[in-house]
Amino acid sequence: MRSLRLGSRGSRLALIQSQSVAARLEQVGCRVELVVIATAGDRRRPDEELGEGIFVGAIEVALGAQEIDLAVHSAKDLPMAGTPGLVVGAYPERGDPRDALVSAGGGTTLAGLRVGAEIGTDSPRRRAFLLRQRPDLRLVPCAGNVDTRLGRLNSGSPEAAILAAAGLDRLGQGGRADQRLDPEIMPPAPAQGALAVQCRAQDDELTALLAGLDQRAVRLAVVAERAVLAELDAGCSSPVGALAHVDADTLFLVAAAIGEGGAHSVRLRGPASLESAEELGRTAARSLAERAGLIR
Repeated sequence: MRSLRLGSRGSRLALIQSQSVAARLEQVGCRVELVVIATAGDRRRPDEELGEGIFVGAIEVALGAQEIDLAVHSAKDLPMAGTPGLVVGAYPERGDPRDALVSAGGGTTLAGLRVGAEIGTDSPRRRAFLLRQRPDLRLVPCAGNVDTRLGRLNSGSPEAAILAAAGLDRLGQGGRADQRLDPEIMPPAPAQGALAVQCRAQDDELTALLAGLDQRAVRLAVVAERAVLAELDAGCSSPVGALAHVDADTLFLVAAAIGEGGAHSVRLRGPASLESAEELGRTAARSLAERAGLIR
């Protein structure tokens, strides 16, 4: 029986996600201790912009220093270039990748919001695609973890917010979603809803254990979606969304961006392989760059 130290952020959602992976490892005979690590993202000011890796940097440092053995991240938070010496050993089952509209009073839709309604979101992607549908909306900052943002909604300010459906579901708050937004309307952030279990590349024993948790279809989708951002040299501050899925032996990818002339989207398909997933994402990005005039 191997004892493992699993690094996690301290929010309730992060702990739930980490505990789900810990439970799977305990089923195969491991002892798992959760180690809470505060990240720069947890300490940021409400008006501070999100930077790449802000929610994972401190945890990756602890992993590289062998203070922990593995870590569970939201896959969309991982740095695009990866971190030397570390690998994603598993992408477990993915949650609902869509964004969700949550209102203070409940029972509404994006189309049903009153003219000039105040909507909370810090995401440039969400802001851009929201205003494409409803240019009358007033968009306001809404920083903090899911529980914090739900608390603000409960107090009535803002009137509504856009949150990740997977986070709501994992917190047992899926019923708070008034509307799970169609990806055609609100393309999700690449890798949204997916978890990434990271470990040291040289830990062969743990890498083999994590392989049993890995979902091939999720890995292919995440690789394709994140390749869109990588090719565009874009990050969380870019109005770009992507969603992929595997059906039989085919990988399907839809990517969209707000750029010159409004919204642009690309649909591609290819063989369900890691090499194809990477190239599919990069091909979609090049097409978007040409159509939308995106910075590369």
